[in-house]
Amino acid sequence: MKIGLYFGTFNPIHVGHLIIANHLAEYADLDQIWMVVTPHNPHKEKRTLLDDYQRLHLVHLATEAYPKIKPSDIEFKLPQPNYTVTTLVHLQEKFPQHEFALIMGEDNLNSLHKWKNYEYMLAHHAIYVYPRIAAGEALPELLQHPNVHKINAPVVEISSTAIREGIAQQKNVRPLLPEAVWAYVDANLLYREKK
Repeated sequence: MKIGLYFGTFNPIHVGHLIIANHLAEYADLDQIWMVVTPHNPHKEKRTLLDDYQRLHLVHLATEAYPKIKPSDIEFKLPQPNYTVTTLVHLQEKFPQHEFALIMGEDNLNSLHKWKNYEYMLAHHAIYVYPRIAAGEALPELLQHPNVHKINAPVVEISSTAIREGIAQQKNVRPLLPEAVWAYVDANLLYREKK
């Protein structure tokens, strides 16, 4: 199988994440999309994250109606802070029968040259890039690399940060979250206090 890895803190997962994942599952040459819940992104402060297993549970709730989209806790088992290249090497060793590709927004492609061992990732894995409005210009050598595939996916600019802030301010953010995710967040009073 060819599996697209969509990494994120998913704090919380929202409809924008699902729109992108479903588009890639249906229109790219990927058999499955794994939503890889990141326990601690080296570029984010840990204290702003909801508990790892609660975020994983939200991804389960959001994806249960999408057979091609699967939640993954693979990074929970790796030393922290973790880097994408470590996860890719681990997955390839664990599942040698599968081919793994990266999914990222244009904004991440623009900073890929700053990622740990990015040359290895470029050489060994396809990278599927979806559009972002405020992406800026990627390096031409990245855009023209044979393993980089720009996908004509819908442009979705929904922010988990804005959702958390909206909930803390008692705004109605319900349309931005899958129904089951909203129900869980609301019932458990998540994100009620500003962090």
